[in-house]
Amino acid sequence: MLKMVQMSKQLGDFHLADVSLEINDGEYFVVLGPTGTGKTVVLETIAGMYQPDQGSIIYNDQNLPDLYPEHRQIGFVYQDYALFPHLTVKENIIFGAKIKKFPIDEIQKKLDQMVEMLGIGHLLHRYPSTLSGGEQQRTALARALITSPKILLLDEPLSALDPRSKEVFQQELKRIHQRLKNITIHVTHDFNEAIFLADRIGIMHKGKLVQVGTPKEIFENPASDFVANFLGVEHRSKKKDRQLFCMSL
Repeated sequence: MLKMVQMSKQLGDFHLADVSLEINDGEYFVVLGPTGTGKTVVLETIAGMYQPDQGSIIYNDQNLPDLYPEHRQIGFVYQDYALFPHLTVKENIIFGAKIKKFPIDEIQKKLDQMVEMLGIGHLLHRYPSTLSGGEQQRTALARALITSPKILLLDEPLSALDPRSKEVFQQELKRIHQRLKNITIHVTHDFNEAIFLADRIGIMHKGKLVQVGTPKEIFENPASDFVANFLGVEHRSKKKDRQLFCMSL
């Protein structure tokens, strides 16, 4: 289990405030919210790019801020994929495994697994600039997964794809997650993406986690006017008022 307890971080004028959340092993958790609300900061703090100003991040009884980022068993896929332009697809994928000094035969075995799982064998000798958005996405995902992370962090992973590619890759992400069963935390502002992929959703607003629940719970029972307006559904208090008004007619 990954557990955040009152995790806070001040970055200039932005304040990530008292985020508390538990994510179960094998869970696909989606962080949903408008731009600028702190979704990516949550991922980067878990990954170790920022140290929390207060609070804790616990995974399997270890406080992650006590560990160097490379020791946290975390894979991270950024929105822009952050592939190294001077390296081939193969070199990009195995980069992390080489840095962590995996044995050569293990690197090859894991590379073969990534090729089989993501269907990218034909891309290995190409460079990022020659790839489509979907091919770059698969390469970035393979690079994140080759070290067998316990936690996979995805920052708007589908935002650069066209609608058809996005639909296909949603299916791919679900299939991969069902196969690997790691903790996955996926940041997006796309409701359909969240509904399709998430076991549970966390809604963020102005640096705060304002509601957590299953897709059904979130969309049927928004906890505030903000959540209802953001999702484009009716808040239960307004629904009740409307029902009372109809009963009085």
